[in-house]
Amino acid sequence: MIFSTIQMYIEETVKSFDTIPEQRRKVLANLSLFIAGKLKEGKKAELIYICTHNSRRSHFGQIWGQVAAYYYGLDNVKTFSGGTEETAFNPNAIHALQKIGFDIIGNGLKVNPHYAVLFSHEQSEIVCFSKVYDDDFNPKNGFCAVMTCSEADENCPFVLGAEKRVSTTYEDPKIFDNTLQQEQMYDERCRQIAIETMYAFSLVNTL
Repeated sequence: MIFSTIQMYIEETVKSFDTIPEQRRKVLANLSLFIAGKLKEGKKAELIYICTHNSRRSHFGQIWGQVAAYYYGLDNVKTFSGGTEETAFNPNAIHALQKIGFDIIGNGLKVNPHYAVLFSHEQSEIVCFSKVYDDDFNPKNGFCAVMTCSEADENCPFVLGAEKRVSTTYEDPKIFDNTLQQEQMYDERCRQIAIETMYAFSLVNTL
């Protein structure tokens, strides 16, 4: 079972599907179609969420994608994240997830730590750390590249090995770092990505 606080958070996001604009729904449906197509073929649906530094939005996408797959019973879906540069999983993004109820454990490294992210006692940990999108940890071909920031979308017009590319870009909460709005904006971005990811995955079993 999903941890109770995360389960309650998900239930609230599902109630918010009607806040997603129609044009945005059409974009998200492209992700749903990719997943459904792979699963119907009996193949694994692999997604790499990509932003420039692989520190905030792409990790939100990777984590919510894996949670959504479990929530909707999509057993053969695996999510990853990457960037055009390697930095580190941002502490403010980690804090936003911990507030929801995710259990996040680092390996103690000071530079680019690897984190085990848990959302259920029954599921394996989600491994999160900053890396370029073509890192050996990630799939090399046949995946869907989910572009979560406009900078990476513009600067990376060709994602090597991607079978499909979907651009679901989000405003970077980084611009609010060290301001009074910092925590609020990280929470908002996490919630937006959660709502849209849950929505996209909710369509898969209907296709």
